[in-house]
Amino acid sequence: MNAFFDSFGGLAIGFLGASLACGLSCAGSARGCSLAGEAGADLLSEDPSAFGKVLILQVVPGTQGLYGLVVWFFALLQMGIFGGNVDPTSLSIADGLRVACACIPMATGCAISSPAQGRVAACAINLMAKRPDDWAKGIILCITVEFYAILCLLASFLMLLNLNLGL
Repeated sequence: MNAFFDSFGGLAIGFLGASLACGLSCAGSARGCSLAGEAGADLLSEDPSAFGKVLILQVVPGTQGLYGLVVWFFALLQMGIFGGNVDPTSLSIADGLRVACACIPMATGCAISSPAQGRVAACAINLMAKRPDDWAKGIILCITVEFYAILCLLASFLMLLNLNLGL
């Protein structure tokens, strides 16, 4: 086991952090989009002309998955993965932990905020069903949740940006 950590530990830990940032953000987005999509399908069964507005409200919780992918990409970039010739021993365990820790805000924040935003979007769709002219109010409510996902993106991005990896 010790030989594994000596050879691949830093790289594996960095990959784990980056993968969690992307995977949990995407899983949260899938859940949030499905919540909004279910509410949207109910409305569309009664009013198919609302499709454009419903689609926008359904897509909004999906942005966190995109943010997670950006953090994943930037983490791998910082780890030197895209250089073409990766040496598994080039990243120390401490550097791998730095990368993983920098990915935690994205992984946890978006895993929680996406389903929350999906619930708000579903409520906005229900609002739109009863008061079609209040669609913009529902969007504003969704954007309030989006703000916290953006803060998670910013936190992870700034930490990754300021890593001084010994590569």
